[in-house]
Amino acid sequence: MKKHNFYAGPSILSQYTIKNTADAILDFANTGLSLMEVSHRGKEFVAVCDGARDLVKELLDVPATHDVIFLGGGASMQFCMVPYNLLKKKASYLDTGTWASKAIKEAKLFGEVEVVASSKEKNYTFIPKNYTVSDDSDYFHITTNNTIYGTQIRQIPEVNVPLVADMSSDIFSRPVDVSKYDVIYAGAQKNLAPSGVTIVIVRKDALNRAGRPIPTMLNYMTHVEKESMFNTPPVVPIFAALQTLKWYKENGGITAMQKKNEEKAAVLYDEIDRNKLFRGTSETEDRSLMNVCFVMNDEYKELEPEFATFAAAAGMIGIKGHRSVGGFRASIYNAMPVDSVKALVQTMQDFEKQH
Repeated sequence: MKKHNFYAGPSILSQYTIKNTADAILDFANTGLSLMEVSHRGKEFVAVCDGARDLVKELLDVPATHDVIFLGGGASMQFCMVPYNLLKKKASYLDTGTWASKAIKEAKLFGEVEVVASSKEKNYTFIPKNYTVSDDSDYFHITTNNTIYGTQIRQIPEVNVPLVADMSSDIFSRPVDVSKYDVIYAGAQKNLAPSGVTIVIVRKDALNRAGRPIPTMLNYMTHVEKESMFNTPPVVPIFAALQTLKWYKENGGITAMQKKNEEKAAVLYDEIDRNKLFRGTSETEDRSLMNVCFVMNDEYKELEPEFATFAAAAGMIGIKGHRSVGGFRASIYNAMPVDSVKALVQTMQDFEKQH
């Protein structure tokens, strides 16, 4: 039976990425050595790192004003690196979910944090709007997509201060005007590679902006100057990232990804809205194109365990909702084929017929 991988992260990767990475683990660049055992400073891997950086710049149209670096530590490390490098006195944050709130917690160690708006009181089921960001903020931080709650910022806010974004779960899913941001960061395990590498796109004139002493490893300047090679980088995830980036380019780039993602999401949301058993959990205008969250309607709530078993038997893997919200979550990242989404829809329809 075919398995359909709806895990939220680590999550589905293209077969192109998986096969090429598996081949390189056996024999990397005809060296006779595994990718897992070669020197990161050898010319073969330096070419991989350079190629991945160049493709990030090409696919996202990164302007010359910005640098691209590959780091460890995940997005969670960026929760402290951003304020360490950018926060002088005060920063503004939009609270749209668990990861945004974790970023806020870390930033408070470095200065005043103004939470301009929050959707916590409604369990993060919408994206706040009509808020004001103080012009004296050192930056404004947003989380563009919220994996746990299935919400996404569709319109990037226009503000008069530097913009910082955690794009861990929707980077490369749609075009981005990188020039609007001082920092964009993203863990790899959603739309890029296995976990272990984090992409950071940082504006050159943001480097050393805070003016405080920063530990070497936590200073963006360190990694820009050493081209992500200050210490041993996560070699296998960077190689896998290069394969994914090549796959994006070969399949029409980021605009093509956006079109496919909108089509996939429409197929699934249409069924959730039609099916008498289910309902979506987020406000319609803020629904994520990456993480589709839904529950059973109240009168069918007791059927949730039965549907989970039914879906698993049909090959639907990883659709259980996050433990903090329950229900179901289908993550439909770039590598998810539309046929898998249609298979989930068919499973929902088959279950409806039984009830």
